[in-house]
Amino acid sequence: MKGALPAACCAALLLCLASCGDAKGKKKMEKPVNAQTATLAGGCFWGMQEILRALPGVLETTVGYTGGHTENPVYEDVKTGSTGHAESIEIVFDPAKLSYGAILDMFFKMHDPTTPGRQGNDVGTQYRSAIFYRGEAQRAEAQAAVERAQASGLWKRPITTEISPAGKFWPAEEYHQDYLKKHPGGYTCHYIRE
Repeated sequence: MKGALPAACCAALLLCLASCGDAKGKKKMEKPVNAQTATLAGGCFWGMQEILRALPGVLETTVGYTGGHTENPVYEDVKTGSTGHAESIEIVFDPAKLSYGAILDMFFKMHDPTTPGRQGNDVGTQYRSAIFYRGEAQRAEAQAAVERAQASGLWKRPITTEISPAGKFWPAEEYHQDYLKKHPGGYTCHYIRE
C-alpha cells in the first residue's frame, strides 16, 4: 500500500506515544507498582497543591473534598461549611523516592496546625487541619509526625490536627485543579516555615 508505514515504524511510534505522552502531548508518568496515596487537609487546597507537587517523588496531586457527610459535594456547598468536608489534597507518591513521613513533615511546615478551623483568612471547618490515613502504618506515622512537629518548637501552641481514616475523596471542579499554575500570583496562605 502506497504511503503506508512499515509495521516496525508503527510499533515504534505506538511505543513512543505510550511512554512519552498522550495524543494531546501531555506527559504521562508511569506509576510504580508500589505507589501510595496520602490525603491531607490544611486550609485552601490551592497553596497546598502548589507546594506538595514540587516534592521529588510526588507523581500526581488532585485537590478535592473529603471527611464529610455529603455525597458528591461541590465547592458552592463545601464553602458554607455545611457538608462536613475539608478542602483536601490527594497525593500519589513513590515511596522509594519520598516517604509518607517526609510528606507529613512538609505538611506541618506549610500550614498552621494549631488553629482549629482556620488558615489565615480562611475560617470554617472546611479549612481544618487533617490527615486522612490509609491503614495502620499511615495512622501510626501520622501520630509520630504530630509528635515530631510539636517537639520541633516551630509551633508554640498545641497541634490540633485531626487524624481520621480516609473515606471517599471527591475531586474538586476542574477550575480548582492546578489553580496557582493557571493563575500565578493567585491567593494562597501557604508557605514553608523553618
